[in-house]
Amino acid sequence: MKKIVILDAKTLGSVDLERFRAFGSLLVFQTTTVTEVLDRISEADIVITNKVVIGKNELSAAKNLKLVCVAATGVNNIDLIECKKRGVAVCNVVGYSTRSVAQITFSSILSFVSKSCYFDNFVKSGSYAKSDIFTDLSREFSEIAGKRFCVIGLGNIGKSIYKIAKNFGCKVCYYSTSGENSQKGYKRVSFEDMLECDIISIHCGLNEKTKNLFDSGALARIKKTAILANFGRGGIVCEKSVAGAIDDNRIGGYVTDVFEAEPMMSDSPLLSVKNQDRLLFTPHIAWASKEARERLAEKIANNIKRFLKGDTNGFIL
Repeated sequence: MKKIVILDAKTLGSVDLERFRAFGSLLVFQTTTVTEVLDRISEADIVITNKVVIGKNELSAAKNLKLVCVAATGVNNIDLIECKKRGVAVCNVVGYSTRSVAQITFSSILSFVSKSCYFDNFVKSGSYAKSDIFTDLSREFSEIAGKRFCVIGLGNIGKSIYKIAKNFGCKVCYYSTSGENSQKGYKRVSFEDMLECDIISIHCGLNEKTKNLFDSGALARIKKTAILANFGRGGIVCEKSVAGAIDDNRIGGYVTDVFEAEPMMSDSPLLSVKNQDRLLFTPHIAWASKEARERLAEKIANNIKRFLKGDTNGFIL
């Protein structure tokens, strides 16, 4: 009987994990620390991990390991070279969170632009009940129709954001971080043109070309009224630089679901920004709608089922 180990089930929330018992004995850990990994996977045939790192040392101890299922799209937490040496198959899941990320991206951008948090507090605080007029015009907000909206990264999520922005009447374009991506029906712009846009929405991965893409130099050239939204990876935007740009009024606002360290460090420069009303945060939840997590679990189960039948088509290794 195959031994299946889930290392960080807490990151999957309320999803029913009993489905994995159909493939063998199941051992579920809610969280796993760095020092616990080696022991927990030592006898496993199949390991399911979201963010727990499985490196060379861990793999050397996992003599029975045949398959690593990453409960995400990114596989930077797995030593792929060592897996290949040891004949360990690796699979990830793509496309499960497109609708969820698109929804949170736009709800966050719209909430920020429309000053929803401010007006919600205005009513709940009792200020509206004391007003001498039927409305409140103390904070101006703008429509996004007609604004230049740039999408960075034109994968499934990027394309979805592109279409939604277009439906809102934005002048939409995209920037290719590789410089090689050019797709028919989508307007591509240069880096400099991208910096002149009113709303910039990041949906690309973190790599050598995108790390600190928005550093102090880029943020110095961005429009002072621009809104930068990051739903890709935290390291794409230098947090120290964007915090300084916010407080120096060199950027309109920063909306993000991702951070350089996750969970966020207690001494993060973003937490000490004076102009907190120019920030809107969510704790890396854009991917995690109930439906998306259900699709994720089902796709992992399908990957295991296919692997046990000898089908590794589409696997990373």
